[in-house]
Amino acid sequence: MATKIFKHLQTSIVPLPIENIDTDQIIPARFLKATTRDGFGNNLFRDWRFDNEGQPKQDFILNDPTYSGKILVAGKNFGCGSSREHAAWAIADYGFDVVVSSFFADIFKGNALNNGLLPIQVSDEFLKKLFEVVFSDPNAEIEVDLENQFIKIVSTGQQESFEINPYKKACLINGYDDIDYILSKKQLVEEYEAK
Repeated sequence: MATKIFKHLQTSIVPLPIENIDTDQIIPARFLKATTRDGFGNNLFRDWRFDNEGQPKQDFILNDPTYSGKILVAGKNFGCGSSREHAAWAIADYGFDVVVSSFFADIFKGNALNNGLLPIQVSDEFLKKLFEVVFSDPNAEIEVDLENQFIKIVSTGQQESFEINPYKKACLINGYDDIDYILSKKQLVEEYEAK
């Protein structure tokens, strides 16, 4: 299944300055019964967003209308814990295209990239600047340029480059999953076989 094409994004951000957010906090295990990717966003951070009666907790950032955007900025060590792919599904289904942190668990990072969600790892210093900017101006915008591999605070021009596996970068830019990527090389394979 092809994913959406991602090249460039400029948007406001949603700050979540909590460290060591694990996959069970992202999407609790009791919501993992579905076999399709649809609807997981409804239960993103379920136990943090809602009380026992299912009412929104007003002090949780995703319930605060002050903050919105397609980029989630989280504290260090995001996506630790179990290897559930549903965590990436939930974040993407909620509407985020990018997650920024100063460290990602490897399995989460892979799951995110496999599902069209761009995880951007930045320095601790740049992460701190992002939080400072959004808490002083909730409408502050961040620019993400995947082709040139940088993330920038639009108002100040401060930016930082980020690393990404070249193969995964090509998949995101073209909207490919693994099979689409192989099929995109069909002509090269046929030319090679003809030799």
